[in-house]
Amino acid sequence: MTGSAPAAGPLAGLRVLDLATLFAGPLAATLLGDFGAEVIKVEHPDRPDPSRGHGPAKDGVGLWWKLLGRNKRTVTLDLSTPAGREVLLRLAAGADVVIENFRPGTLERWGLGWEELSAANPRLVLARVTGFGQVGPYARRPCFGTLAEAMSGFAALTGDPDGPPTLPPFGLADSIAALTAAYAVMTALAGRGRTGRGQVVDLAIIEPILTVLGPQPLWYDQLGYVQPRTGNRSPNNAPRNTYRSADDRWLAVSASATSVAERVVRLVGRPELAEEPWFSTGSGRAAHAHLLDEAVGGWIGRHKAEEVVGAFEEAQAAVAVVHDVRDVMTDPQYAALETVTEVDDPELGPLRMQNVLFRLSATPGGIRWAGRPHGADTDAVLAELGLSAAEVAALREDRVL
Repeated sequence: MTGSAPAAGPLAGLRVLDLATLFAGPLAATLLGDFGAEVIKVEHPDRPDPSRGHGPAKDGVGLWWKLLGRNKRTVTLDLSTPAGREVLLRLAAGADVVIENFRPGTLERWGLGWEELSAANPRLVLARVTGFGQVGPYARRPCFGTLAEAMSGFAALTGDPDGPPTLPPFGLADSIAALTAAYAVMTALAGRGRTGRGQVVDLAIIEPILTVLGPQPLWYDQLGYVQPRTGNRSPNNAPRNTYRSADDRWLAVSASATSVAERVVRLVGRPELAEEPWFSTGSGRAAHAHLLDEAVGGWIGRHKAEEVVGAFEEAQAAVAVVHDVRDVMTDPQYAALETVTEVDDPELGPLRMQNVLFRLSATPGGIRWAGRPHGADTDAVLAELGLSAAEVAALREDRVL
């Protein structure tokens, strides 16, 4: 399928200024743009969003940016200059949302803090997406998602019991924060619908990842319990692990419900395990995970992956082959959902990338274009503000653009 957006998504008419870089703030803006918001990406004239240079490139064009920058118009503007400040305030006057991730105090130093932005537009929502938030002893420290993955407890939980804490090889904390930021922006806009006024969203990247880790603070508060590293096993249920098949494929099995666990042990020829007194609770099964892993892993190891999946499906038990991206691109379920879509790009031609995050039956989102070159829409956006060609040329001569 070729990615194409409807003429007007459900967020059409919403204008978002994306001042952020790497990765949570920009991804939040992408999620809004996917459903019709007009997103204007503001980058420094000489220091574009570093995501343009992250990861593999083709013909000198960064591929990560093609995903992160989709559905955004790109302009260049040096916000630290007086002239850049004035242009930004004019843009903000006609915007609904500003998303930024500068260190606390930076916008204020440029005369672009909440006081100035809300004076220019009382209906504006300012989303501040930073590592540590706007207050506290760490607020002005540099921070990336890696630090959030470490500080939240995620790394401490991840990896083998006798191995080191493990960090994810992708922007997990940033991505969770981006999803949260998009939700926060829409929540603030709903509030504006009642009050008529905008407000500030203060989102610290260290917080959303802590929420998705579950009741860790509650367990510690009430029981003094600190969840240990357990590798692929779960401390709450079993069997839950990855197992190698006879044809050297890895499969993931999860049996959170006792009824499913019963189906699994019967499938693998060990029905007597379901009669053990400890089998009836998830924690009891987790305490005997070694027995369950031997049973399940031994059976899977004697069968090919396709046979395992077929048998589990017939038994109504949960299993999945461990995919890499090559498998994702050919998986029939992803194909049915159109999870990966094709977008025509003037620079690189047809591109396949993730589609919009969810499907709406009446007002779907879509991808209008992939990430555009640095500053490609500067002249058009400033002309829409009422600046003449001579004024734009003067700003460019002064290195404001």
